[in-house]
Amino acid sequence: MFRKWKKRREVNEDESPKIARDPERARTEIMNRAIRLLTYKPRSIKELRERLLEKVWADEKTVDEVLEKLGSYGYLDDSRLALDLASSKLRQKPVGKIRLRQSLIKKRLDKETIDKALDQTFIDTPEAELIDRAIESRLKTRGKPETREETKKLFDFLMRRGFNYELVREKMQQIAKGEMEQED
Repeated sequence: MFRKWKKRREVNEDESPKIARDPERARTEIMNRAIRLLTYKPRSIKELRERLLEKVWADEKTVDEVLEKLGSYGYLDDSRLALDLASSKLRQKPVGKIRLRQSLIKKRLDKETIDKALDQTFIDTPEAELIDRAIESRLKTRGKPETREETKKLFDFLMRRGFNYELVREKMQQIAKGEMEQED
């Protein structure tokens, strides 16, 4: 099977000194690289800054100018990115606040932005509703836990999904009492 690959314009090692000496060319290359990186996936400002500074010809001042320009165009908005990522993760599968916080931290977002996004996301979709969905899907595939070992596996599953310990404990007690039944 033969595919035609579009040849990407890459900056080779021989051109690096030329780019470093010409500030306007360096700015253009940094801007092009930033746009390319943003087309692959959404990135936080810190994450994009680190990726742009990987190149030897990229200096901090020029990278900051490019980031400011991209921000003015509306391409970089950490608070919108955090909120979009959080709601997207919850649509994919039900997870708790702890696990969602960890995935946002990996995007190099600051604590304040993460907290605001989590608060807004969990106002829209309460954690109790998410844990109920996770339990329901687990009970559909595995059935109600009959043994102590199966109960522990369900507990561990919910903890790995990042739900609060107290909430997991409360739901486990409800399952043990038979208050939460799986729907057929």
